[in-house]
Amino acid sequence: MNKQTLQKMARKRVMIDNLVKFVSITFTVFGLCFLFWIIATVIVKGMAGFSLSLFTDVSAFGGLGNAFLGQLQLVGVACIVGIPVGLLAGTYISEYGTNQKTLNFIRNISDIMMSTPSIVIGAFAYALLVRPFNSYSGWAGSFALAIMMIPVILKTTDDMLALVPKTLREASFALGATKFKCITSVVFRAAKNGLLTGVILSIARVAGETAPLLFTSSNSDFFSFDMSSAVPSLTVSIYDFSQLPDESLNAVAWAGALVLAVFVLGVNILGRFLIRK
Repeated sequence: MNKQTLQKMARKRVMIDNLVKFVSITFTVFGLCFLFWIIATVIVKGMAGFSLSLFTDVSAFGGLGNAFLGQLQLVGVACIVGIPVGLLAGTYISEYGTNQKTLNFIRNISDIMMSTPSIVIGAFAYALLVRPFNSYSGWAGSFALAIMMIPVILKTTDDMLALVPKTLREASFALGATKFKCITSVVFRAAKNGLLTGVILSIARVAGETAPLLFTSSNSDFFSFDMSSAVPSLTVSIYDFSQLPDESLNAVAWAGALVLAVFVLGVNILGRFLIRK
């Protein structure tokens, strides 16, 4: 192969490389434009309906105080169920599992659950906890959210524990520590940032979900601690208010969307920061 042929091939590769870079950057900028457009729209329209009564009014027709309290209640109960189950399942896969076929099957099921549309999980919770009792309930809503949290925490826990050096485990065993003591006192301490990140990301994953709650907890005009009945939620209230032909309620919906967007973005940024740290 002569020198001219090599030069032509090199120029061709450089041209293709520059073309791919140009296309990639173009579509990246295109996607970011839409992202900033959405964020700017939410900020502008959300600030127009932002007020103190948005948080203090607990009725459904003057603010979203009831929806904020209901959302905290639903997500809180989901955390009580989802966080321990996800952490324990991830710990089992990483530390106790020996059958690789079984472990790979669990990992595959977890990946499938992470990519399952939330409306499918809502329909499953509806068939399991709403239809048999002929009543919407907060328990069903929290159950659906917990199902969505578990695979996120499981995956993160499995990955973070796998990054802990085996030498730490061997050193703790050499000092006479039991398996349980080694995991709780050594492995968990070494992976605490990663475990906390998984929990935070799972909360961000479910905090903005609407579809599962439409099928399960529905909505209510007023806040109630009774989880056996319909419970108000921020996401469903935003959806309901946005459908009404009332500009004041539409403004409240935009303000609620702004609060929700700030919370979800803030939690995701915190999670990314912990991963980098």
